[in-house]
Amino acid sequence: MRYDRTLLRNAARGAGDSTPSDISRRLEVAPATAWRLFHGHTAPSARVAAAVERAYGVPASQLCKAAA
Repeated sequence: MRYDRTLLRNAARGAGDSTPSDISRRLEVAPATAWRLFHGHTAPSARVAAAVERAYGVPASQLCKAAA
């Protein structure tokens, strides 16, 4: 699975969230989780991907894609 952090970062920026702390608050995840997502060190779990979709409108199918 390939995670595209630019989609999250751009959607977050569009909602006024520019830091991992902002994303942490909006998604209601641990700050460390938001930092790892923001910097591309981890792909979101199903629960976090659903939170991204609710908060920022980015579908999980776009956020994480199967590796080619």
